[in-house]
Amino acid sequence: MNLRSFAAALLVIVFLQTLSFGACVTTSHDYYVDISCGEFADNPNGLHDNFNIEVGDKIRVKLCSNLSTGFQWEYEMTEDNVLREEDYDFEEPSPGLTGVPGKEAWTFEAIGEGTTVINMEYSQPWQSGVEAQWTYGITIVVD
Repeated sequence: MNLRSFAAALLVIVFLQTLSFGACVTTSHDYYVDISCGEFADNPNGLHDNFNIEVGDKIRVKLCSNLSTGFQWEYEMTEDNVLREEDYDFEEPSPGLTGVPGKEAWTFEAIGEGTTVINMEYSQPWQSGVEAQWTYGITIVVD
């Protein structure tokens, strides 16, 4: 094999590897929602957002929550095959502050094409507890 043939073969190999690496690169996006207690006080049952996202994208939702009051957020999704809950956490308020709200936080990942609505309610989950003190909805279209 002469030098010219070797250089051409090497160029073809490098080109094919570049194509294969490019095919493996996926670009996902993160979207954020962060709603304070004040926003819910101003509009307790009318907050709603809409997102158009792609498979692999994530939506991170943080909602004001004061677990010391017995209230907590619960949600339902209209379609199970579009999003999945990847993570849940409660973000504590600053140390030493009793009775101060923190944030309940979820991460949802788009797993399939379609449309789903997440309906969230901030309620006291026991019998005769306050229901739907606050509500929040998200319509998500995954392409």
